[in-house]
Amino acid sequence: MLSGIYGLLSASFFVALDAVDVAFTEAAVGAGIFPLLMMLVLGVTGRYEKTKLVPIKADVVKKLALVLALLVTGALLVFGTLDMPIFGAADAPAQQHVNIRYIQQSPTEIGIPNMVTSVLASYRGYDTFGEVLVIFTAAMGVLALFSSQLFSQVTASKNKAKNEMHEHNVLRIVSKMLIPFILLFAFYVQFHGEYGPGGGFQAGVIFAAGIILYTMLYGLDKARQVIKPTVLRVLCALGVFIYGTTGVVSMLAGGNFLDYSVLANDPVIGQHLGILVIELGVGITIAAGMILIFFAFSQQAETQLGEQ
Repeated sequence: MLSGIYGLLSASFFVALDAVDVAFTEAAVGAGIFPLLMMLVLGVTGRYEKTKLVPIKADVVKKLALVLALLVTGALLVFGTLDMPIFGAADAPAQQHVNIRYIQQSPTEIGIPNMVTSVLASYRGYDTFGEVLVIFTAAMGVLALFSSQLFSQVTASKNKAKNEMHEHNVLRIVSKMLIPFILLFAFYVQFHGEYGPGGGFQAGVIFAAGIILYTMLYGLDKARQVIKPTVLRVLCALGVFIYGTTGVVSMLAGGNFLDYSVLANDPVIGQHLGILVIELGVGITIAAGMILIFFAFSQQAETQLGEQ
């Protein structure tokens, strides 16, 4: 609950600082999906830790090794920050060179009003590609743990009525009216990210939040009938494929990897086209990955309830 409140407060701070793109993400992830996933994790976690008998000496040595590893890692992280400029320093390279170039050159090189999108999708397209791969890897890791249960349609019958929340008619009716608009808003954020706040990350999370809301109110079985896990798995990989293929096409057209300027005769039009395509890939992967992770944890929770 506190993390959800913190997410909403952070989103309001970002709005006050005119960082609406970040506010979108923080509201959807920090105040929406993250608390839900945490509750699901708590639901599948045992009340007591399972312990096994080990020699006391071996246990002490193991703990000391872990403490030593943490100390070494922490020392390396602190050492890595020594060369960094002071936070907010006016003479930092980001203030002297990077920000100035983005602000001055973005309108002519990229030609889109939303400078945040031009930075994330074009100037630092490599970093964004890495972030998409991280989401994809996380989703595949969860699937590797829960795949045998996720793709089965077996649900404990005594929990089915409870999971579909038949007794909450007000929530079910109101959500049935709101979910289409949530999904429509996700598409708006997806294809309006060049001209206003939004983009693939925000749209993907908002779309996933709509499906998660439907799952919570109508049950996991019905949600898997609406959008099957096998389809989600393909979509999760498809988004990464679209992003990477755009970079390969740029190279085949004579440019660098993820250099969209060569995708059309006019470099600005090429930037528009490339950003639109890779943002679509980002949105597909983010939405499919988030939904897959939620489905996996939900199935695990239902299976444990059924066994009890």
